[in-house]
Amino acid sequence: MMASLTGSIARSRTAVSRPARRAPAGRRRALGLVGIGGFLLAWEVVALLEVVSRTYLPTASTTLLRLGRELTTPDFWVTLGDTVITWSAGLGIAVVAAIALGAVVGLVPFLERATHSSVEFLRPIPSVAIIPLAVLVAGLSREAALMVVVYAPFWQVFVQVLHGVADVDPVARDTARSYGLGRLDRLRHLVLPTALPYVITGFRLAASVAWS
Repeated sequence: MMASLTGSIARSRTAVSRPARRAPAGRRRALGLVGIGGFLLAWEVVALLEVVSRTYLPTASTTLLRLGRELTTPDFWVTLGDTVITWSAGLGIAVVAAIALGAVVGLVPFLERATHSSVEFLRPIPSVAIIPLAVLVAGLSREAALMVVVYAPFWQVFVQVLHGVADVDPVARDTARSYGLGRLDRLRHLVLPTALPYVITGFRLAASVAWS
């Protein structure tokens, strides 16, 4: 009885420690293509049945043909370039401003308490809600688009920086203070390295939010 129990435990440990066998790369690619094909087929069928009006949901074939024609026009690439430039500039401004302000607010408890209600009020507001304000301030220009692009990514990174600053080990903070490190040195050698994973997470979220 004991021998069988020992054998079953050993077999279970071997099964647990054995890494899961991954599907070959070619099979994964094939499954991905099948998924894309199935999606396009479902799209075509739904559009042909006119479940939704053709005005709002054209067929997949019509859409792909139109995309192919657009790819051959210079206006498409000019517009795409403007979009990428606006996205990059807005994301860069948002990340830099959020890291700077988040570090300052996170290091000063009074500022964190004073701005907490304002942050919680402004953060959930979607960026599309400020489009009318941006148009009134800057008109139909790139500056207006930058205002919209900067708004939502800023809060993603700002909140993550606040969490990163708050996650600094109190013992390490007291040790740095006892060794006479100033605020800038503590920010450079202690706060920013601790907050870096949070900043990367905020950047990943902000990059996707900036497109929307």
